[in-house]
Amino acid sequence: MSNIPTPHIGACNESEIAKTVLMPGDPLRAQVVAETFLQGAVKYNNIRGMYGFTGEYKGRRVSVQGSGMGMPSIGIYSYELYNFYGVENIIRIGTAGAISDGLNPGDLVIGMGACTNSNFARQYSLPGTFAPIASYPLMKRAIDASEGLGLSCQVGNILSSDTFYDDDAEALAKWKRMGVLAVEMEAAALYMNAARAGKNALCILTISDCPFKGLSLPAQARQNSFTDMMKVALELI
Repeated sequence: MSNIPTPHIGACNESEIAKTVLMPGDPLRAQVVAETFLQGAVKYNNIRGMYGFTGEYKGRRVSVQGSGMGMPSIGIYSYELYNFYGVENIIRIGTAGAISDGLNPGDLVIGMGACTNSNFARQYSLPGTFAPIASYPLMKRAIDASEGLGLSCQVGNILSSDTFYDDDAEALAKWKRMGVLAVEMEAAALYMNAARAGKNALCILTISDCPFKGLSLPAQARQNSFTDMMKVALELI
């Protein structure tokens, strides 16, 4: 295709990237997934240090690609994967802060919908407010996969925030009153890009901290819990 390689992804051929891509924010986590779970993984991208790999899991082809932090960054990478490389499914695997009192460090959350304080949807010039949601088939399979692996997860609304350090000290409390489960920084843009491209997207999160409870996941527990999230995502390819 004439649009590839893109300014951000160095793969020179659409075939270098699988139809399903797992997308952590941290490129080093993408490398961990490739080294831990994939057979015959080949690096197709290292532009800006945003690693991308393609390999096989249980005989099925899959890619894993870092997205960076925030909606502008995942917006770029997911757009290029969907529109220039023929990717059909992107599954974000990331961390989140708990908003709901029912969540604790290490818990898994599946984002059925993604509220946001971002203006990302403004580009579409819609005559109203767009509600970014996950692709139901992927979400249903993720719920089934977590149950099959003996893992519990909560499913519901999450918040994709443009701000990590928010000048409004009561912002999370306001979202909490609306039943939002957790806060992260990417899912809404991913869901909107998927909707616009007619593709599929899902966000699976691990709770890394609980700001209302003053709890945070220690280093070793983070490693183990993140692996659970990866295992669920890999069952979807």
